Amino acid sequence: MDIRRGLPRLLVTAAVLALPVGMASAQIKIGFNVPSTGFAAADGKSALEGAKLAVAEANAAGGVAGQKLELVVYDDQASPKEAVPVATKLVEKDKVVVGVSGSYSGSTRAAASIFQRAQVPYVVAYAIHPDITLAGDYMFRVSAMGEVQGRGGAKLVQNLGKKKVVLITVKNDFGQALAAGFKEAAPKLGLEILNEYEYAMPDRQFGPLVSKVKADNPEVIYASGYYFNAGPLVSQLRAAGITVPIIGQEGYDSEKFMEIAGPASEGTLVTTSLDRDSDAPATKTFLADYRKATGMGADMVAATSYTATLVAIDGLKKTGGKGGAALRDALAAGSYDTPIGKLEFNDLHEVKKDIQVQIVKDKAFHRHSVISDPVLLAPPSKGK
Repeated sequence: MDIRRGLPRLLVTAAVLALPVGMASAQIKIGFNVPSTGFAAADGKSALEGAKLAVAEANAAGGVAGQKLELVVYDDQASPKEAVPVATKLVEKDKVVVGVSGSYSGSTRAAASIFQRAQVPYVVAYAIHPDITLAGDYMFRVSAMGEVQGRGGAKLVQNLGKKKVVLITVKNDFGQALAAGFKEAAPKLGLEILNEYEYAMPDRQFGPLVSKVKADNPEVIYASGYYFNAGPLVSQLRAAGITVPIIGQEGYDSEKFMEIAGPASEGTLVTTSLDRDSDAPATKTFLADYRKATGMGADMVAATSYTATLVAIDGLKKTGGKGGAALRDALAAGSYDTPIGKLEFNDLHEVKKDIQVQIVKDKAFHRHSVISDPVLLAPPSKGK
């Protein structure tokens, strides 16, 4: 569905528009905040398509308790300033029974307190900052939190047989969480961090940084970022003659990264949630259905947003469409078979899951390996 230019925060009733003529309007509302405009619009498009697919499939199967689902969508521009009024509108004006975040950490953190205060469960797709679930017991996250992903990145360095690492960190919630996890695990795994360099979100030219990294002569580079800054960064590192492995994270997990980095993207390793070569029926079916619905290959953002929406719908089925504490408890007790793996929530409503490592090969993401370490990848609990 198009989000027309000039109409930010446009409310989109995705499921209603898909209903046959004469059928009653949707009766159960799912709120969805997503960056449909601004710097993260490409991720926002993937997230929205993933959520729409989950709602469409549920409605085609009869909805929930005989009622149709409506996806109520607002553009938060991946901005905390925009996310607060968006979340407020969803809970106060639209009366959604559950919220789903298809947005970044900053905006999701800002929205979380609004949903928590209203006692509306909020299922987060791919925002990784630890404070999100700490907002309260109505928060749920389906992807591994940032520190866990960072520890997984350190384990990948060890698995590659490398020790000397340079960190390149984007200065925001995403980058800082990943770096914190990596630095926590590095000494335990025998890694030496030679240097860490930071850059700002708007940066696209990395000449001085690249020169410093080259002088450090690392064996591997762990570089956080999103497709729009990771693409130029990787391209410029390779152009400078730096040939060591580059490890990115889920922010790289977009076809846009390969478009921007071009041939330099080949061989890049990405720790993420989605395994394109998985034999799991839930993953294979999702990948096929997403391509059929959109004409595009799914990325991590689409897969996690579909999963978060799927989890919300599963909880609604258990409560007969009721929200509040009943839905919170149903979500917490559930077990879910999803495109990003089989998920269960711990007492902090985080998930314990393997980390998929994809490699760019022949202009596509393919399986490189899987990081499975139940101790290293354990999410925090209320006791920790």
